[in-house]
Amino acid sequence: MRSQKKVTIYILLVVGVIILFNFLSNQFFFRLDFTEDNRYTLSRATIDVLKNLEEPVTITAYFSGKLPPQLEQIKRDFQHMLIEYANRSNGNIAYEFLDPLKDDQIKNQAAQAGINQVQVQVEEKDEIKAQIAYLGANIQIGEDNEVIPMITSVNGLEYKLTSAIKKLSVTDKPVIGFVTGHGEATLGQVWEAKQSLDVLYTTELVNLQDSLLNLDKYRTLVVVNPTDSLTSEELYKLDQYVGNGGRMLIAINRSDVDLTKEQFSRPVSTGLETWLGSKGIDVNTNAVIDLNCQSGIIQPEPNYYMQITIPYMMILQNFGDHPISSGLEQVLLNFSSSVTFSGDSTMKFTPLVKTSDKSGSKPAEGYIDIMRQWSEADFPMSEITLAAAVEGNFGRVPTKMVIIGDGEFALQNERQQQVNPDNIHLLVNSVDWLSDDTGLVELRTSGATARPLDDLEDSKRTFLKFLNFLLPVLLALVYGIFRYQQNRIKRYKRMEAGYVQ
Repeated sequence: MRSQKKVTIYILLVVGVIILFNFLSNQFFFRLDFTEDNRYTLSRATIDVLKNLEEPVTITAYFSGKLPPQLEQIKRDFQHMLIEYANRSNGNIAYEFLDPLKDDQIKNQAAQAGINQVQVQVEEKDEIKAQIAYLGANIQIGEDNEVIPMITSVNGLEYKLTSAIKKLSVTDKPVIGFVTGHGEATLGQVWEAKQSLDVLYTTELVNLQDSLLNLDKYRTLVVVNPTDSLTSEELYKLDQYVGNGGRMLIAINRSDVDLTKEQFSRPVSTGLETWLGSKGIDVNTNAVIDLNCQSGIIQPEPNYYMQITIPYMMILQNFGDHPISSGLEQVLLNFSSSVTFSGDSTMKFTPLVKTSDKSGSKPAEGYIDIMRQWSEADFPMSEITLAAAVEGNFGRVPTKMVIIGDGEFALQNERQQQVNPDNIHLLVNSVDWLSDDTGLVELRTSGATARPLDDLEDSKRTFLKFLNFLLPVLLALVYGIFRYQQNRIKRYKRMEAGYVQ
C-alpha cells in the first residue's frame, strides 16, 4: 500500500514538473546554440536595434500549413527567431502566422504586401510533385512596410529581418556619396550593390568640383574605377574630409587592359595613388597573377578552339579575419594590383583579400601573352594583399578606409551579366563597415560554410559515410550489452541466500 502511494506521489510530481516546465518555457523562451557559426543566437547588432525601437513593429508571416519537411523546419526556425525578437524588444514587436491557402482574404492581403505564391517540390510515394506554397513575411511600422518575399533558408535571415526593421525605424538614413567627374563608375554600373545599400542608406553622386559642396553630410565617400586625374583642389577636399573623420572606399586600377582589342597593358595614374601613398597606403603599379585562376576559350584559327588559363583573372579564396571578409567564399579580381602598407604603427592595416600560396607579380605595362604556357615556377610568391582595411588617424579624428586594387570588380559589363555575388558582398560589406557602427555588417554573410563531400579525399569521404551509418548501430549494441550485464548481475544477486530487495 505504501509502495503504491509512493508511485502515485511520484507520478503527480512528474506531471507537475512537466506542467511547470511548459509554463516557464512559454514565458521565458531560450535555446542552446551549439552551431559553429552561432546561427541561432541573436547578434549584438540585432539586440541593439530591438532595444532602441520607439514604435511598435508588426511582423506577419505568410506560410502554408502543409510544407515539405525541410521548409517546415525553416518555418519553425523563423517562428523561434520571432519569439526571441519579441522577447528582446521590450514589447515593441508583435507577430502572427497566417495561411493564405485557407482564406482568400488572407491571400489578397499577402498579395497586396508583395508576397506571392511559389511552387515547391514535394516527394510523395516515390514521386516528385509540385505544390503551391507561401513562404514570406511582411514587416510593418505604422503605414510603412518592408517585405521578405521568400524565406527558404535561415542563413542570412537575421540580417534581412533586422535590416528591414532598422530601415523602417530610422527616419534619417545616412548618405553615401559616389564620387563622379573622373570617369568613375555610374550608379547604374553598380546597381546590384546599390539595391542592397538602399535598404539602410541614401546613395547619391558627388561632384568634387562643386564649389557649394559640403562633404560633411556624407557618412562615406566611395570612389570606384576613376580613369582621369583628380585636381590638387579635389585631393585637398578629400584630405580635409578624411582628416575630419570622414570614411572612404577607394577601388582603383593601376593598369589599363582590354583583351578584346589588343593584348597590351598600360599603367594608370589618377593622383589618388599618390595621395594614398602620402598616408602610407600603396596601390602598387603591378598586375598580380595567381595559379588559381579562370580559364577561357579562344579561336586562334578558323574551326579551331583552344582553352587557355589566364592567371591575371584570379579566383580568390583566401580572406583576412575581418567583418568585411567574414563569410566570403570566392572573389574574382582581374588584373588587380597589390596593396601594401608603409605607415607607422599607430595605424591598423588588415588584409581583406589575399592571393593563394602560388602567386606572382608582373609589370603594369607590357605585352600580355594569353597563349603563354604557365608553370608553377611563374608563381613564386604567396598571400599578396589585394584589398585592405585601414584604421587610425589621418588628421585630427580617427577614421577608416578600405582600399581595393581593382576598380572594376563589382561593375556590370556591357551585357549586364550578373556580377559574382561575393564581389557585390565585398563592396556592400565595405560600405556597411565604414558607415554603420552597430555591427550589422557581420550578419550579411553569416551562415553555414559549404563543405561538400566532393571536396574531400576518397578515404575520408568513405570513412565519414561509414561512420554516419555504423555509429548509431554501434551505440545501440554497446547500450544493449551494458543492459544485459546489469540484468545478469541482478539475476545472480537474487539467487544468493538472504537476498533482500
